[in-house]
Amino acid sequence: MASAPQLPLFYNGLEPLSSETHANYKVQPSTVAPFLANQHAIPLTVEEFPLVQRHMPIVFSSGDDAIPLALMGLNEGVNVFLDDSGKLLEETIYVPAYVRRYPYMLARLTPDAQELSLCFDPTSPTIGAFDQGDALFENGQPTELTRNILQFNENFEQAAARTAQFMNEVRELGLLMEGEVSIQQDGVEQPFVYRGFQMVDEQKLVDLRGDQLRKISQSGLLPLLYAHLFSLSLMRDIFARQVRLGKMPQPQLTM
Repeated sequence: MASAPQLPLFYNGLEPLSSETHANYKVQPSTVAPFLANQHAIPLTVEEFPLVQRHMPIVFSSGDDAIPLALMGLNEGVNVFLDDSGKLLEETIYVPAYVRRYPYMLARLTPDAQELSLCFDPTSPTIGAFDQGDALFENGQPTELTRNILQFNENFEQAAARTAQFMNEVRELGLLMEGEVSIQQDGVEQPFVYRGFQMVDEQKLVDLRGDQLRKISQSGLLPLLYAHLFSLSLMRDIFARQVRLGKMPQPQLTM
């Protein structure tokens, strides 16, 4: 697993959405996400921890600028929740908001811009000058669909800001440590060892001073940390899914 990406994951380009340039653009919803089929680690916001921890492990990327990640597989190129076309194998699986916002995102058009503009990835097959689909503009004005897309992205940016604050607090408390998980498969001599991620050091969490524990309990930080810790037990479930799907990792590899 690598450090937090410098460029947005999934995006091949960004173009500001314009009522003039894209006046006739429409959206064609898709039930598949081929861009996700080979991605094993997806950025998360802290508000998603309670939902994600029921389905997949939550870890933190390596490096000083760590971000929360949901593991949809344990090895590069492996996603155990989708088939090869990018269709969910189970409809009840939670899909992180980072995935659901694609191909849109809010971005600054210039480095010194004060405001964020709604942009989209022009390489996405779900948006374009189609004959059929849901219109993004009518009579030069955003449709309800576009307003909803904008609202979702604004909510995501707010959640991302809260996640950054969460990570700052975790770093200040010195709670992160290098993670390692060893899984022994029946019939295989060597265990499968996964590294290259960070996790909360539970002993350091327990050893926090009373005033520190009280503060993170009152702020809502403590239950989020335990959601992360509880989710780590799903590592073996993800591994078992890889085995069932025939996507066997190699022993002694890192994520």
